[in-house]
Amino acid sequence: MRRKPTYLLTVFAFAAMAAACSLGSDSTPAVATPSLSLSDAAAIGSPMEMTYRFAVAADAPAFTEDYLVFVHFLDTDGELMWTDDHEPPTPTRQWKPGATVEYPRTMFVPKFPYVGETRVEIGLFSPATGDRLPLAGETTGQRSYGVATFDMRLETDDLAIVFRDGWHPTEVAEEFLGPEWRWSTKDAMLSFRNPGRDVRVYLQLDQPSTAFPEPQRVEMRVGDAVVDSFLLPPGRMELRRIQLAAGQLGTAETVELAISVDRTFVPASVPALGSTDQRELGIRVFRAFVQPS
Repeated sequence: MRRKPTYLLTVFAFAAMAAACSLGSDSTPAVATPSLSLSDAAAIGSPMEMTYRFAVAADAPAFTEDYLVFVHFLDTDGELMWTDDHEPPTPTRQWKPGATVEYPRTMFVPKFPYVGETRVEIGLFSPATGDRLPLAGETTGQRSYGVATFDMRLETDDLAIVFRDGWHPTEVAEEFLGPEWRWSTKDAMLSFRNPGRDVRVYLQLDQPSTAFPEPQRVEMRVGDAVVDSFLLPPGRMELRRIQLAAGQLGTAETVELAISVDRTFVPASVPALGSTDQRELGIRVFRAFVQPS
């Protein structure tokens, strides 16, 4: 299969090691039973629609702090590949005994050099101390609980999105440990092959700068038709799901999705940013994906 880069393991090691108990049996009563619903297979780089559930025990004590959910994705050797740790939409201090907490979450499968069965383990941990709570279910130790498996496949180029005009070159986080992104200008274009059927377009984007006192307005069009329009406040990641019917895609071999913003900024012209960057920047796009529906 392949050897995985060790730097990713280093980045996420704290979540794997910060455990309140060791391997072996755990006699502490479980506070909840976790479960996860997802598809049986996923392609590298594709979005995964997941539904998390925590059935809180009827005799669970009150949660004394807002715990985070850790989510570990492991290969067939049990090695950690990536994580999707997050805050549950309903903070744990609001969870009630006997209640079921359920929420959807979309995750993009990282471009990781692995194909095959992937195991998902989850748990609850304290962001302050790293201590983990006891849950009910199959565990490999350290209060990490297996909830699902899926088959990770190679990505397909059938409906790959092409960044056309109006985009700056791809950038990556420091030391190549984080995600990739591309900045748009005021008007930018994406394109993909017309499949002749309904599709869903995923676009993950943000505006990290505080250059604007008000949110930007983002508009997306196919031809002359506006297919999505929304306000993007600074500092918040946004995931747009745009459902397009086959008739909206037209009859050309290629579909062009135009993205425009009402305002751009030049970092070097914003004193608070302390930047020498002279580029015109619109929005920052992390993921663009087309999925037949």
